[in-house]
Amino acid sequence: MTKKILCVDDDPMFLWLVEELLSKAGYEVRSTIDGSNAIKLTDQWKPDLILLDIVMLGMDGFMVAKRIREFSSTPIIVLSAKGEEGDILRGFEVGVDDYIVKPFSSVEILARVRAVLRRFNTVDLKYHGVKFQHGDLIIDTEAARVLKGGNEIKLSVLQFKLIATLAASMGKILTHEELLASLWGPAYRRAKTILWVSINRLRQKIEEDPKHPIHIITVPRIGYIMPKKPGGLSNGNMTSLKLGSPKEEKDASHDD
Repeated sequence: MTKKILCVDDDPMFLWLVEELLSKAGYEVRSTIDGSNAIKLTDQWKPDLILLDIVMLGMDGFMVAKRIREFSSTPIIVLSAKGEEGDILRGFEVGVDDYIVKPFSSVEILARVRAVLRRFNTVDLKYHGVKFQHGDLIIDTEAARVLKGGNEIKLSVLQFKLIATLAASMGKILTHEELLASLWGPAYRRAKTILWVSINRLRQKIEEDPKHPIHIITVPRIGYIMPKKPGGLSNGNMTSLKLGSPKEEKDASHDD
């Protein structure tokens, strides 16, 4: 089935170039210069992917992404000239899934589009069919869903892969690099900001108190662990480690 891509940018010439590139690559493409219309198209046309600019007249791309995230988990790639770390971090915080800074080559954009579509439309887990339980959470890899207290939690494909990967290694620390390479791909191995924001968004959905998580614990400057017991640490060597607060975790995610 042909994948549908929605392009949102207030530059008509740029939209035309991107639409031509994606159409020739075999995608069905629609475009709009208006943020409000982009929200309507996402709801009505239901694209498989959204390419979104940040600087637009009226509603900017950050607000568009935030509004879309209220009703849709459709992956969003930002294409923007705003390349400061603060802009990129803000993008991930409102729910975008990748961020490409202009200018970029046609080869790069096609590669990123294919990678995101592949990542968000398949649940290709090695441990497919296994159920993991962690406190009041049940991670069902066969049905690709997570239950909390018997109620299903709405997760994106990537969020499900993230929690399932941690559950499959319950009691083991997974490094930032391991998680990024496994879930985003080798090219993202050093993109720790993406991982930090993704973990934070996942905690908002699965934790009773995201500031004091019991399911996904931060190991500062190393990675994350789902302990064998909720809120506990399975490895005695970890008892001497200080668990990161959100600020510490953000700082640690930028460490080399």
